[in-house]
This record gives sequence, structure tokens and C-alpha cells, in this order.
Amino acid sequence: MIGYVTIGVNDMERAKTFYAGLFADKGGKVVIDNGRIAFISVAKGQPMVAVCEPYDKGDPAPGNGTMLAFTADNKEEVDQMHARALELGATDDGAPGQRIPDRFYGAYARDPDGNKFCFFVFG
Repeated sequence: MIGYVTIGVNDMERAKTFYAGLFADKGGKVVIDNGRIAFISVAKGQPMVAVCEPYDKGDPAPGNGTMLAFTADNKEEVDQMHARALELGATDDGAPGQRIPDRFYGAYARDPDGNKFCFFVFG
């Protein structure tokens, strides 16, 4: 249902390196780069994360209550993705763990611009 999400960043090169590196093991790479905006995806026809300099040229600001949630295949991948995000410069915003017994396992972090995201698996 979601084609792409867009997040504002301060440093395009850093953001492209961060998100492409974060999803590199799944084939993630920059698939479109128009200078002010770049799209990262794992395959044609799959959802994308777009990083961009805000159109109004104002400072990008993470939204209060706004978060991206990225699916994982299993709990081990949640752990791996969270660790990779921290290696790439993210800050921890909630270590991997079972949030809802037998229903939801997740880990939270913030990218170098402060945008919050989650890796999760149901189960």
C-alpha cells in the first residue's frame, strides 16, 4: 500500500550512505537520485525511502510521533538491523525486545538527522 516515505535531512550524502548501507544486505541501493531527493529501495516495485532537502529550504525536523517502521524476516534480523543502524551512526531509541508478548518484537533508533524508525517482526 505504501509506495514511499520521504524524510528531510541535512546532509544528502550522509543520508544516502546511511539508508543504502542499512539495507545493503537486502539489496538496498539508491535507485533514483535527483540531487535534492534520492530514493532507496531493495527492488523495482518495492516500497522506497526517500531522503530529501526540504522543498521550502527550511531546516528538516523530525515529526513528534512520526516514525518509519521497517519489516524484518525474524527476530535475529531485527537485532542485526538495529546493530547495523548504530554502526552507521544512528542513536539507540529502544533496544531490540519483545514489546507485546507473542505478538510484536521490535527495536528503535534515530538516524543521524533525528528521524525515528523501528525494525519489527510480528510473533
